[in-house]
Amino acid sequence: MADSLILEVADFEHDVLTGIYSEETGKAQPLRFTIRVWMRPLPRYDAETPLADSKNYMDLKFAASDALPEGVHFKLIEAVADHVCETLFLQDTRIERVEVKIVKLAIAEAGEKIGITLLRERRA
Repeated sequence: MADSLILEVADFEHDVLTGIYSEETGKAQPLRFTIRVWMRPLPRYDAETPLADSKNYMDLKFAASDALPEGVHFKLIEAVADHVCETLFLQDTRIERVEVKIVKLAIAEAGEKIGITLLRERRA
């Protein structure tokens, strides 16, 4: 098994225009994101290893917030997750795999977590 470096931002909330029902269209709703990316790690990290030899995990948060196109309504949260994956692949060629979990907070009735997880591998 090859070594992997997994970066994660968990339980980040951001309002996104999404949904298919009339009460969902035209207004943003809160989504909770957990984003993980897999990269090939260096053979060794030491105290002086610079950030450029890894990835700034704030880029993961950016992909699920500022990188989403303003004013675009995503019918499916699957499309939101796909956009996040593509953004991260474009940001950094070292990323091999992206996992995006999205929970729709507005539809929970009793604290349940309703949503999707999309796992994408870089295509050649």
